[in-house]
Amino acid sequence: MSETTDVYSAEKRSAVMRRVRGKDTAPEMIVRKALTRLGVRYRLHRKDLPGCPDIVMPARRLAIFVHGCFWHGHDCARGSRVPKQNLDYWVAKVARNRARDNRNQNELRALDWRTATLWECELRDGVGLEGRLNALLRPSSPEP
Repeated sequence: MSETTDVYSAEKRSAVMRRVRGKDTAPEMIVRKALTRLGVRYRLHRKDLPGCPDIVMPARRLAIFVHGCFWHGHDCARGSRVPKQNLDYWVAKVARNRARDNRNQNELRALDWRTATLWECELRDGVGLEGRLNALLRPSSPEP
């Protein structure tokens, strides 16, 4: 490894990746705190639903996924970044994540659930997040 590269050793990379959480992430906690401030009751990580949504409101039939921009390939600055090392692996991984996300949301809709995806980059704007959550919480208008 040359002195100018900023590449982790295999052991260090493994340690970094082990610390990546799948549940109770910082973005997820922001959404949960906002829902609590709004007085909304919810359930977490319902394994009996496709995709094990991060936040579920059974009475409203609403499933919310809180996605990290990088891991799920959002079209923001952070999500469109691609690591320089192991490029093929990361491009394929994000593509698989996106395909899985679409499949899970389609399965939930087939079960008459409403779904929403909140992106990590959207959570910086607390007022905007609260507005988006309020819109999601309103009963949907009846279909014609």
